[in-house]
Amino acid sequence: MDLDTAQPSARLTASEPVASAASEPAAPVPLKLAVILGSTREGRFGPVVADWFLSRTDRHAGFSADLVDLADIDLPTALSFRPGPAVQTQLAKVSPRLADADAFVVITPEYNHSFPAALKSLIDWHYGEWQAKPVGFVSYGGISGGLRAVEQLRQIFAEMHAVTVRDTVSFHNAGAHFDDEGRHKDPSAAESAATAMLDQLAWWGLALRDAKSARPYGK
Repeated sequence: MDLDTAQPSARLTASEPVASAASEPAAPVPLKLAVILGSTREGRFGPVVADWFLSRTDRHAGFSADLVDLADIDLPTALSFRPGPAVQTQLAKVSPRLADADAFVVITPEYNHSFPAALKSLIDWHYGEWQAKPVGFVSYGGISGGLRAVEQLRQIFAEMHAVTVRDTVSFHNAGAHFDDEGRHKDPSAAESAATAMLDQLAWWGLALRDAKSARPYGK
């Protein structure tokens, strides 16, 4: 071989660029979480529970929360395929927010072994807004902690093609757990339950959001 005409070495020189290590995958966009406060009763305890729960969601990187307080929305119990202007005004307050949400948490008391009528009206006035989205529950009440209301809501949301997560947050004899400033007196167990529920909700929310981006949900 003529060494004067040999091809240059394939070794890199100091002036040649070196391939960089694979970059870390981008963090997923936080899920839009609609937190629905289902009680509208005068003197309700719900805002105390809602404020506590929203402080937990603020610590969870997976969500951007929006509180939907049904006390601010007046939907009739009589449904209509052609709602009048007054009902359309009320729907305009809430329907776009439900449609925009990736996931839901329903905060509900228990009234006579069930959940509030205002919550049922909200569910019944909507359909596609719930489909292929996960739902978690925070309940409160007396000795049952609102769990009987939650079990009924699971059946209803299944009919709406929603997915309810297993773990819940429940407050038995709720008023005794919070001080006059709305602070939980012994929050460790409740915070652990909230974290478990939010983690499950985040898993389902991301999985369903990705699935729907690849293929529209068909009922």
